[in-house]
Amino acid sequence: MAGSQARDTHAALHGAFRWQVPEHFNIAQACCGRWAEADDAAGRVAILAHGAPNGQGALSYAELQRRASRLSHLLADLGVQRGDRVALVLPQRFETAIAYMAILQMGAVAMPLSMLFGPEALQYRLQDSGAVVALCDETAIASLAAVRKDCPALRCLVGLGAAALRADIDWAAETATRPTRFTLVDTLAEDPAVLIYTSGTTGPPKGALIPHRALIGNLPGFVCSQNWFGFDPEHAARASQAVFWSPADWAWTGGLMDALLPTLYFGRPIVAWNGRFSPELAFELMQQHGVTHSFLFPTALKAMMKAVPEPRRRYKLRLEAIMSAGEAVGDAVFHWCREALGVVVNEMFGQTEINYIVGNCAMNGRDSPVAWPARPGSMGRPYPGHRVAVIDEDGHECPPGVAGDVALHRLDAHGAPDPIFFLGYWNNPKASADKFSGDWCRTGDLAVRDEDGYLWYQGRADDVFKAAGYRIGPGEIENCLVKHPAVANAAVVPKPDRERGAVVKAYVVLSAQAQEERSRAQKAAYEARLVAQLQEHVKGQLAPYEYPKEIEFIEQLPMTTTGKVQRRVLRLQEEARAREAA
Repeated sequence: MAGSQARDTHAALHGAFRWQVPEHFNIAQACCGRWAEADDAAGRVAILAHGAPNGQGALSYAELQRRASRLSHLLADLGVQRGDRVALVLPQRFETAIAYMAILQMGAVAMPLSMLFGPEALQYRLQDSGAVVALCDETAIASLAAVRKDCPALRCLVGLGAAALRADIDWAAETATRPTRFTLVDTLAEDPAVLIYTSGTTGPPKGALIPHRALIGNLPGFVCSQNWFGFDPEHAARASQAVFWSPADWAWTGGLMDALLPTLYFGRPIVAWNGRFSPELAFELMQQHGVTHSFLFPTALKAMMKAVPEPRRRYKLRLEAIMSAGEAVGDAVFHWCREALGVVVNEMFGQTEINYIVGNCAMNGRDSPVAWPARPGSMGRPYPGHRVAVIDEDGHECPPGVAGDVALHRLDAHGAPDPIFFLGYWNNPKASADKFSGDWCRTGDLAVRDEDGYLWYQGRADDVFKAAGYRIGPGEIENCLVKHPAVANAAVVPKPDRERGAVVKAYVVLSAQAQEERSRAQKAAYEARLVAQLQEHVKGQLAPYEYPKEIEFIEQLPMTTTGKVQRRVLRLQEEARAREAA
């Protein structure tokens, strides 16, 4: 590993990189159609279903294409046309990948929706998008049926399995006899492909419209963060053995654009698994399927670190790369991955509108011509083809060491358009315009750039706060707290204070061991002692003004479905408590 860490060809790679975006491009053709036409299509596995009965756990690229074509014919018979939005409310399973390929190859727009959405969330998105058909299984049929009368554009519900009993159309029955070949719609690279709703800190969710070309824009970051996954001219045999898995929901950007689609683009298998995440299950799954590459949220890695400190003593793993995103990884998790898993975790940063733009490419000792060293706690550097800067409120680049908004320029370093950009927010031109300062697209995430071009995450613009005149970024304090053996996870927010404006407060989830110790002790006394220990722990690591003046122990932190801590929920809770106290 030392050799790869010493090699740094970041500048040379950026200088040599050129975008190659054809005028016509279709994600379904790139991710399935072309592989289905290959001689080995019947034996090349696209999806591996974890936990499936023997003989039913693998879907080939040939079968993926046949079943996608049948579904395309069904959707066409239901009146779906080019540009129409088709909703998917499905977990990780064969049919989810089939649905994406079917919708995209007919030039329609796939609109993934999380199974965790309740009726109100589904209704808003279905109404706003004007979706004409919704595909679902038993996990979502009740909620869809409940809101259907309030969604006039929604003409048809297509149900899978038990959902067929309450839907208009039985997916399996209606596709069984339809043709297995479908004529691909010759979409432009600029045509819309996916509509993903993002939850902002204020106002209703906004639908980010993603074009077909955005997949091309994602590829450099995927290849680098996954240490040349499926694309390694010097190690062709090794690349052909790559197997991907991520617990990230395929309904979200992380699961779709960072996992499912790029894996299929390179013709490799991805493991599908639907269930509640647990560290032990994650290790068992990776061992059983020989997973070599993964995308794991920092929250998942923290849980795995706490539950199984020495995984290689219990499991036979083939891991070659881990990408992590959504929150700052922190040096505690970084060092555990390197020492306990033998993998340098490659942190990545992006968002739905401009995904996969910053990160690392630490090659874990492989003899590769391209790598740049990962620095613990850093977001990394811009991936090839992306011109990233830290800018101030006026849109000017900040000098090293000065915090600002991470932003991406419409043009790369050579003046060519960057294909990763979204097309805009659905029916919201004002929000689309507000996202930009000139040619810079703002992310709303704060960072500091060092002299070597590495970015260091400071938090969301609305997560950073002042306490007693000091500017506080919660990520550093949370990372410090997680290093303590009693802490499984933590979130830091401001608590309103009459004299100081705000004080630092931490919400802490105890590790399993600490929970056992508390259950055997007098709860109040145990927690009081632990509060003092954690405060001293932070004081010894960070600045004196950063230690949490108050610590509250909770069973779990409020999380988004993409694995991000919802600090805003906790912050609003503190503000409500302060109003009640006043």
